[in-house]
Amino acid sequence: MALRPPRSHPRRNLPRTVRTLLAALVIAAVAVPLSGAARPSAVPAPAPAALAPLRAATPADLAERYAVNRGFIRAAERTATRHGDRKRAAALRVLADPARHFFSFDGRDGGRSAEVFGDLSRARRIAVLVPGAGISLDRYWRLRAAAVALRRETGEGTAVIGWLGYETPDTVSRASVTTGRAKSAATELRTFLAELKRTEPTARTSLLCHSYGSVVCAESAPGLAVSDIVLYGSPGTGADNVSALHTPATVWAGRGGDDWIAEVPHVQLRLPFITLGFGTDPVSQKFGARHFAAGDGGHSDYLKPGSLSLKNIARIVSGRTPAEEGRHA
Repeated sequence: MALRPPRSHPRRNLPRTVRTLLAALVIAAVAVPLSGAARPSAVPAPAPAALAPLRAATPADLAERYAVNRGFIRAAERTATRHGDRKRAAALRVLADPARHFFSFDGRDGGRSAEVFGDLSRARRIAVLVPGAGISLDRYWRLRAAAVALRRETGEGTAVIGWLGYETPDTVSRASVTTGRAKSAATELRTFLAELKRTEPTARTSLLCHSYGSVVCAESAPGLAVSDIVLYGSPGTGADNVSALHTPATVWAGRGGDDWIAEVPHVQLRLPFITLGFGTDPVSQKFGARHFAAGDGGHSDYLKPGSLSLKNIARIVSGRTPAEEGRHA
């Protein structure tokens, strides 16, 4: 039986004039830059050497790639230490653990990385996590925790990749309500997925897109060789509907019952030099995505261990049908 989209949030029943005012207030609030906040990009790091494309995901080739990136991380740690940033240096020492597997790493501008969880050389299924606003090396633990939880839920045969391949916008910033960062990130994501496809051409690949990450995925979507695109906690994608994504993938959308993103009106305000907002709500019937039940969790709970949303996202990654609300089997 097809899953029903979440029931309309009470704010969606407000008169249009009130909703328009609310939209203006929300956008005005998030468009004001944070003052006095330390920016992750303020910590310098050396530019990593260019890597030759990986042609096959053999254990030997992957071990070599992981070792090279471990060297990049240690170089970034030394630079952070000389800069006097003990917190960043400590975080980088953790990342340089030989048990960690980085497909790519660049410590500049808040950090870029792609970490592999599971055995990529034997993966039949690959899930690529694309994070939203506010994730950097200083808050990387959030992306890692989500990837670890999904890897445990999906089990053997699945590799999960936490892809922090772009400079994410601050959660409270003008960049977080425009597509500028997403357009830049889309080029990097498409390049990464193309290399992944060359190394693992038969693996089933799913793109999992949280919050602002769903805008990145939408910008990357046209013609992308993935089986599924999963949007969760999404403020919108910048596209009116699934057809506008021009993707052969199955597009899924879900939202937790306690996710504050439901309060953000799904509008686009076209101003002379900028467009604010991302348009159609991905969980609405108008958008046309397939819906999965996401339980009652909040904005950061979609991949929380034991949650219905984690179980259903894991089912999608595995090529199975998500469970309905109230059914956790």
